[in-house]
Amino acid sequence: MTELTRSPRSGAAPGNWLARWLAACTDLEDLFSHHRLLDATIEEIDGRRIRVGERWLIDFASCNYLGLDLDREVIEAIPAYLDRWGTHPSWSRMLGNPALYPQIEGRLTELLGAPDSLLLPTLTHIHASVIPVLASDGTVFVDARAHKTIWDGCVGARAHGATVVRYAHDDPEALGRLLRRHPKAPRLVCMDGVNSMTGNPPRLPEFLALARANDALLYVDDAHGFGVIGERSRSETSPYGRRGNGVVRHLGESYDHVVLTGGFSKAYSSLLAFVACPPELKRLLKVTAPPYLYSGPSPVASLASVLVGLQVNEARGMTCGPSSGPGPSGSSTTWRSWGRSPSTVPGSRSSRCPWPTPTISPRPAASCSTRAST
Repeated sequence: MTELTRSPRSGAAPGNWLARWLAACTDLEDLFSHHRLLDATIEEIDGRRIRVGERWLIDFASCNYLGLDLDREVIEAIPAYLDRWGTHPSWSRMLGNPALYPQIEGRLTELLGAPDSLLLPTLTHIHASVIPVLASDGTVFVDARAHKTIWDGCVGARAHGATVVRYAHDDPEALGRLLRRHPKAPRLVCMDGVNSMTGNPPRLPEFLALARANDALLYVDDAHGFGVIGERSRSETSPYGRRGNGVVRHLGESYDHVVLTGGFSKAYSSLLAFVACPPELKRLLKVTAPPYLYSGPSPVASLASVLVGLQVNEARGMTCGPSSGPGPSGSSTTWRSWGRSPSTVPGSRSSRCPWPTPTISPRPAASCSTRAST
């Protein structure tokens, strides 16, 4: 049998499934072959400096938005949880839950002001398992620029019989036209909260008005808003709001016709994610969502860092004011600057975002819940 010529970079034979995938991702493949800092092995860290090989670099790519990954109060609390629970009590949640799970869900539900919440390991798990359940054999309307993991969840829903339709990015008028054209229920509208690339919030009130008028459910992934932006009041001086309880509360909306999803991997530096939903849907997901039924839980260190992080958020969010002064780790900070890097500032890449460009602290520290950026 004649051996096929192989790609010099991938080693894949032309015409096979691997070569077709790599051809579709040719830009990324080219970057991987030429850019030394993609897929890098980081040997050690020193604050926000990282060492790759022999080079020390300043880290502008981290998603640890509040700096809780290096916060001493969080780090020093974790060993006690490991002593009590071990590193990983590996029941699926269907079989048994460490008490940390209901404790976090209770605190999270109160923080969000949501009807209830359910914890699963990652947002990728959530999109892949929850979107098909909500869509059933109805219609899914997905933002044209929605995150790839949202789109993958919609593709999964299509495999289960749903119709998937894309609408123009952040365009309620375009969605309205498609809702009139595709009446089959149930109808699910999938979108990002704070956009991961632009830092812009969505036109949420307009989308919600459409969803409620058409008896559709709005599914929002607020991975980059949760922990950072939060509820506002007349006396609130921070444009990011307070408490970091997400885009729904920040824009003054309720959870009527809303399923909010988010993760703790950004603001809380932990491997955990959530669905905020009515109790009835929570009960349904406990018997239909594969990650709840079959996946191992998040590591105890992640559960502990979330629980302690929520406590830190509550305590510092009640005591931090808007004036300049020393930060909790001794850094010189203002209300705009605790724990952030320039690459993750809302509005830094788009002029439409309503938030100001913050002043950046020279040394990161854990943030008050009322200020930080995506």
